[in-house]
Amino acid sequence: MRPAAVASLLLSLVFLPIVHASDEGFTLAPVAPAARTFHLGQLELTALHDAQILVPNDGKSFGTDARSGEVADVLRAAGAPPGEVTLSVNVLLVKTGGHIVLLDAGTGPEWHGALLASLKLTGVAPGAVTDILITHSHGDHVNGLLAVNAGLAFANARIHMSEDEWEWMKTKGSEHLVTSISDHVVSFRAGETVAPGIRSIPIEGHTPGHVGYEVTSAGARLRDVGDLVHSSIISLARPQWLNGFDRDADGGRAARLSMLAELARTHELVFAPHFPFPGIGYIVSNGTGFTWQPASP
Repeated sequence: MRPAAVASLLLSLVFLPIVHASDEGFTLAPVAPAARTFHLGQLELTALHDAQILVPNDGKSFGTDARSGEVADVLRAAGAPPGEVTLSVNVLLVKTGGHIVLLDAGTGPEWHGALLASLKLTGVAPGAVTDILITHSHGDHVNGLLAVNAGLAFANARIHMSEDEWEWMKTKGSEHLVTSISDHVVSFRAGETVAPGIRSIPIEGHTPGHVGYEVTSAGARLRDVGDLVHSSIISLARPQWLNGFDRDADGGRAARLSMLAELARTHELVFAPHFPFPGIGYIVSNGTGFTWQPASP
């Protein structure tokens, strides 16, 4: 990138508003639109950047059962600031079998999410999206289903969600959002195939119906792990630590340990929605835990 372009990008980031979601316990930092396209077998996939989440290292989110100072030590060892954990918000676009699919919908316009602007970089219009596969119903994954005018951001898309998650969302989610999307929701049993070449995978602990998705094509596989993991540093270096994001912390820990071990063994390509953009890479075992190996461009 030319120096002038770099300067322009930095200025645009400086003047983007910061959203303080104090009731959620974190800060949202909007990002410049970005899209990274790659191929899986015969499929074209694109990682889309939506936002950054800044989570304070206050003992309420990461390592809730860790000793004082341990989380900061892990962050320092990785060269990261010890007082705050930065998480990305990424969404995956998959073109498969005549379907244009999004895996999750990002943070939405009220949180200044960049998903629609990132999608525009690919040449795909919101109205062309046929299916949205939801991992779970937390706001940073479903608020982007609504547009600025509070109508549907993807007017022609079927919204796929596991049966358990949809039932939970109807009692715990935003009433306006639930009402707005209800006629478009197609529920499924975790483990079922939900789009051509895309199978849902139950992931215990985070929310009652939390799922990941496995995308396959011509013998190649990619797994969207949803919120199995959050920090590319802490969630991998200390997967045994409990975290405050999981509704069932013990269940989340068990799922994390089991699936990370599996992914390290199979060397399956991973899409991690909260890892540094584009969130595409591999889980690697390092003896005491795991590390993140970003995929080559």
